[in-house]
Amino acid sequence: MVDSEHLRKILNGALGLSAEKIEITPLAGDASNRSYHRVSWKENGSARSLVLMVLAAPEGFKASEEAVSGAPTETAELPFINIQRHLRVCKVAVPEIRFYDAARGWMLLEDLGDVTLAQVIQEKASGHPAALKEYYQKAIDTLLTIQMDASAAPSNGCIAHHRAFDQALFVWEFDHFIEYGIEARTGTPIPQKQRDAIRAYFSDIALRLASLPQVFTHRDYHSRNLMVQTDSAGFAVRVIDFQDALMGPPQYDLASLLRDSYIDLPEQVIDDLIAYYLQRKEARSGERVPPEMFREYFDLVSIQRNLKAAGRFVYIDRVKRNPRFLQYVPPTLRKVKRNLEKHRRLAPLHALLAEYVEELQPE
Repeated sequence: MVDSEHLRKILNGALGLSAEKIEITPLAGDASNRSYHRVSWKENGSARSLVLMVLAAPEGFKASEEAVSGAPTETAELPFINIQRHLRVCKVAVPEIRFYDAARGWMLLEDLGDVTLAQVIQEKASGHPAALKEYYQKAIDTLLTIQMDASAAPSNGCIAHHRAFDQALFVWEFDHFIEYGIEARTGTPIPQKQRDAIRAYFSDIALRLASLPQVFTHRDYHSRNLMVQTDSAGFAVRVIDFQDALMGPPQYDLASLLRDSYIDLPEQVIDDLIAYYLQRKEARSGERVPPEMFREYFDLVSIQRNLKAAGRFVYIDRVKRNPRFLQYVPPTLRKVKRNLEKHRRLAPLHALLAEYVEELQPE
């Protein structure tokens, strides 16, 4: 329960606003330990609003909700605040932080509205290829700004530069899929011999991915974490939910966007958008990336990312008692199947997994 009177005192006192009467509306949350509320009021006849993010355990929020690798670093502030400041300096369109009440675990943020990229694609761009590509190209342009301008560590420090996707972290996420995406989901443990064989393939993929150059990685750059704001000049993409950022392969966030669990893009559209990404990257950096090699690693990252997501959705159901994401497990696994079928060297892994995952079995 949000203390509306205390919140009104913050608005009128610390922020110097004029909010005589406020309305607090719960907003749909994500799979995290945070809750969100829209705080609305009238000021000089105009509608005003901010978003209140409530942290269930503010000190715990200093640690990533995801597993991390990297040298331990002292965290004097919340990763959300630390990373938001770095991204704003790098001209990434993230929400402004208006106020943080550490004692209550309240953070007042700029209100970016309710329209996510996922909603726009499903409601406006579905069946309109040109519009679909335009929205995704804007998201890719923003991603390139993140990768090219935020990857250098700032002098005042950014926690994302002290943690990274290494082989151990990739393997941990693969193991998370085995534990929840297979064993918890089916209720049957994998025999040790088959488990060791699967883990050997996963370890090899993890080693290959960990050997790639690393850039600033959002880690959850998908259609529900990108807000779309429209005005007379067009539309802009705003980035949220970045507190788990770390260093990772350039393909990771692109795979999160194009192999999204919530949107099923046609393969030709994915091909075209990868080509757009490479063209724009070369134009901005002057560096040409061999497309065949980039695509091979894009597919490997997609497999890893989608398996992790499928396992995570089951984990959220079994551990956090939130079944809302279970509906996305089958379509996410079907994306894995398409990628496994494309690469002959992954056929043995595909066969092993298909014994335990119905969506990966031959039709």
